[in-house]
Amino acid sequence: MENLRDKYEVVIGLEVHAQLKTKSKIFAPDGTEFGKEPNTQTSPITLGMPGVLPVLNKEVVNMGILTGLALNCEIPSRCKFDRKQYFYPDLPKGYQISQYDEPICVNGYIDINGKKIGITRAHLEEDAGKLVHAGADGLAGSSYSLVDLNRAGTPLLEIVSEPDMRSSDEARAYMEELRSIVRYIGVCDGNLEEGSMRCDANISIMPKGSKEFGTRAEIKNVNSFSALQRAIEYEIDRQIEIVEDGGKVVQETRLWDDNSRETRSMRGKEDAHDYRYFPEPDLMPLEISREWVEEIRRKMPELPSAKRKRYMDLGLSEYDANVIVEQMGLALFFDEVLKLGATPKIAVNFIMGEIAAYLKEEHIEITNTKLTPENLAELIALIEKGTISNNIGKQIILDMMKDGKKASAIVEERGLSQISDEGAIKEIVQKVVDANPEQVSAYKGGKVQLLGFFVGQVMKETKGRANPKTVNELLKEILG
Repeated sequence: MENLRDKYEVVIGLEVHAQLKTKSKIFAPDGTEFGKEPNTQTSPITLGMPGVLPVLNKEVVNMGILTGLALNCEIPSRCKFDRKQYFYPDLPKGYQISQYDEPICVNGYIDINGKKIGITRAHLEEDAGKLVHAGADGLAGSSYSLVDLNRAGTPLLEIVSEPDMRSSDEARAYMEELRSIVRYIGVCDGNLEEGSMRCDANISIMPKGSKEFGTRAEIKNVNSFSALQRAIEYEIDRQIEIVEDGGKVVQETRLWDDNSRETRSMRGKEDAHDYRYFPEPDLMPLEISREWVEEIRRKMPELPSAKRKRYMDLGLSEYDANVIVEQMGLALFFDEVLKLGATPKIAVNFIMGEIAAYLKEEHIEITNTKLTPENLAELIALIEKGTISNNIGKQIILDMMKDGKKASAIVEERGLSQISDEGAIKEIVQKVVDANPEQVSAYKGGKVQLLGFFVGQVMKETKGRANPKTVNELLKEILG
């Protein structure tokens, strides 16, 4: 299949539904908290009862504008809502209020590794409810389904990319960057597992050099970055096999089964006319003034791309900057440490070293530890003053994360202050040299790398408390 892939170019576009973090729904006062008892966050408006009217939640519009600005979109001076007609058991009204021909955001892009991935539009809409398949063997052999309407009416922003991606790696990078953006600006928690961010992938193939796209298939509701890549890779191979066998790819909607690692046909793909869109008669078109847009622009927090650049300007490697920015809690913590005057290089060494290892081992985020930015900044200050060595700092950082103690308190309790007295260190150095005559002879014979051995022995004798610089200088002086 790898050789066959060389004959084709892959075309990928993503439709991402981001659930907005408002306290109430887009057209109703019901709550939006995840995990509540089924059907406890509903109202006559959500249920589409006769005579009820939708009232637009202004915060939803604010978040839509903010996201559009973060995605380099134009914000038209007017947008409107439409009715999208289709029936599904978890859609109580029998139609969805969405935006069709006049969305809130248009013509944007995200920069992925120097390539601009276009964003056609981002539009506001209400979410549907959720079907819980039960009985027998779950979804595959369920005997009935339950309807939970808690999610119905939750505000969504659907972000539709241009078909600009050419590999599953590129699609994943786009999705990861988009998730980072909506999290940093505070409009969505980006939790794929809970469904607050969902992705549909449109995939097609065409012969290399062709300018005409092939027939696309849409893969619905992929809920992890790795699953997105697997689904795309499978779908590429499936379509190539069909074409190579002389068949034609059918435009359809397919489901990704992550257990069997394959896509399955769900239904023929609908076009816009199938939904019988028409303007929502109960909501007036929305006028968005330039003053409104600029007010929101002024509140824009630092975006992930700007944060990465700032970190690299401070001397961080591209890898370190990417890792820190990807974990928003870590980035916000790092920024607080920097505000307290800590040296960036020492701070990042701790964050990417002992702290990251502990977080990975415990499967937690830094906000789940008892380490504070103030305490880490104090630890770094103690190292820079020469009060403790870097090695001692590495030893006590774990206790600081577990117990929340200040570095100075731990140093005082355990007597860990660095030994900088040259006379005291010289005695220990001489003792180590006298105890290792063979190594001394080898060192003087040209094996200068043995200096590290002697340094290690001195540090062992002093339990890591000797000033490393003084130890090195004295060893070179005594060994000659």
